[in-house]
Amino acid sequence: MNRATPLKNLDLELTRFQGRLKVGGTFVALLAIALLARAFYLQVVQHEYYTQRAESNRISLVPTAPYRGLILDRKDRILAENYSAYTLELKRGHIQDLEATLAEVGGLVEITPGQLRRFRRLLSESHEFETVPLKSKLTDEEVAILAANRYRLPGVEVKARLFRNYQAGPGMAHVVGFIGRINDRDLTRLREEGRDRNYKGSAHIGKTGLEQSYETLLHGRTGFDQMETEASGRVVRMLSRIPPVPGKDLRLHLDAELQAVAEHAFGNYRGGLVAIDPQTGGVLALVSKPGFDPNLFVDGIDPETWKELNESPARPMVNRVLRGIYPPGSTIKPFMALAALELGLRKSSDTIVDPGYFTLPNSRHQYRDWKSGGHGIVNLRKSISQSCDVYYYQLAADMGVDRMHDYLAQFGLGEKTGIDLDGESPGLLPSRDWKQRRWNKPWYPGETVIAGIGQGYNLATPLQLATATAMLANGGKRIEPRLVQAVRDPLTHVWQPLPGVVRGQLAINPANLEVVRQGMMDVLRPGGTAAAAAAGAPYTMAGKTGTAQVVGIKQGERYKEDQVARQNRDHALFMAYAPAENPTIAVAVMVENGGHGGSTAAPIARAVFDFYLTGKRPGNMKLEASSAAD
Repeated sequence: MNRATPLKNLDLELTRFQGRLKVGGTFVALLAIALLARAFYLQVVQHEYYTQRAESNRISLVPTAPYRGLILDRKDRILAENYSAYTLELKRGHIQDLEATLAEVGGLVEITPGQLRRFRRLLSESHEFETVPLKSKLTDEEVAILAANRYRLPGVEVKARLFRNYQAGPGMAHVVGFIGRINDRDLTRLREEGRDRNYKGSAHIGKTGLEQSYETLLHGRTGFDQMETEASGRVVRMLSRIPPVPGKDLRLHLDAELQAVAEHAFGNYRGGLVAIDPQTGGVLALVSKPGFDPNLFVDGIDPETWKELNESPARPMVNRVLRGIYPPGSTIKPFMALAALELGLRKSSDTIVDPGYFTLPNSRHQYRDWKSGGHGIVNLRKSISQSCDVYYYQLAADMGVDRMHDYLAQFGLGEKTGIDLDGESPGLLPSRDWKQRRWNKPWYPGETVIAGIGQGYNLATPLQLATATAMLANGGKRIEPRLVQAVRDPLTHVWQPLPGVVRGQLAINPANLEVVRQGMMDVLRPGGTAAAAAAGAPYTMAGKTGTAQVVGIKQGERYKEDQVARQNRDHALFMAYAPAENPTIAVAVMVENGGHGGSTAAPIARAVFDFYLTGKRPGNMKLEASSAAD
């Protein structure tokens, strides 16, 4: 028997359907509102942001490194210049298997072990998006081979780069300096100074010498090319271009030929020399020997060569003129003599009897004169020309270390000269206060005695001695030494002179200064300690010899040079200016382990004076003039 089918409640089902329809409609409406709101947010509120994003994906800014400024000597001979060459570079962010790529590239062009080691070192210092040079200065054949195989070497690029060349070589290394690749420390400093944008596209920065101290002027301003690209990164067209501004050129006071003469005059000796124009402060020559080849650093020096330079006992990387500190020895005596006259402690006519030694009251210790038996009766002029130690032992004891310090400090001893090179040492001019602060010990009378002849705690650089000598030559005007004479704007090609900086004028009684000058002229006359060096000179020199002890000599013993190892022999010093009547050049020479200033250092100064004042060159020297800049 069939059961009856119940009738459907159409009204109830219709009500339920309409409810579902409303819920679905509400949901769809909410989605539509959300989509519209999102579209409004993206297209209206975020319009500018996404427009910039789209533009940045479409447009690339390609930095263009500027042409680095030249460095020229006073006669426009080129000391540092640029040249273009092709470089093989790898961008590791585009390379899947670096070792396989290196092996493949090595099969196409020769890659030396040294180049590979340098690449790995630079790779560890670089960011993933940066290209790292593998081989520089490619030949035309190597460029052609790499270009033909570029399609199968993703991340391998051949780029034209500017390189630095130092024509003057090792003799000018401590003056011009060198550039090197920008490292993380350089980048951090550039960011802190707000200059990192200007180094986009640049791979090098000045590391030492003028390249470092004048980096801001030499580098120039980076340019940018605005390029339109496809999604694949292919360049479609150039939209705009901001050209780079070349760096400024530097013209130095320094004469490259005079520098070469001075370097040659040292022979096989180590040491330093600086020549200054006493009227302007311009540095005419600055030699630190031995030097090094700055071209080794431009493309990254290999570890073996760096280790050899850095660990060499000859210390070629040390600028002896700026950073070498030595006891000034007897070169301090003209300044002590002037202090004695100016402070009223001595008259030029006062004399002493030199028995060959000096003793302090109530002491048996003898401070010996360099001349056994002494110099007999000595006045101030003779004390300079004969370099009488006993005269200055007594003077120092009468003057006291603090008055000595205060007067000599006016000549710039014990502080930096302010030369336009980094890394200068201030030397040391001792005083009671200094010793108490440094060692927490009292000052002893015997220390004052030996300070009077430039020994003890006294330390000076050759640059300080030259600057002080220039003050004697120009009548007490203290001028900061300067290497750069003028700067040339790359756009106008006009040279802008850089004026000298005068720190002050020391008030000196002209009569007292003349007595000291006469004593310095006597040094180069018959009977003086450097008379042989001045023989036959067509001009008059004024100077002072000096000897700086390297090792101490016991009481009662005598220094015998031929019985002392070369590295323990005294340093030889000489300072002078010429012509004595109207000085145009002042020189300080320090020869490490050279023995006597009169026989070793003075002839070097004579060679410099001869060339600068008369054009005479050493007979066994050939000079090749560098090409002049345009």
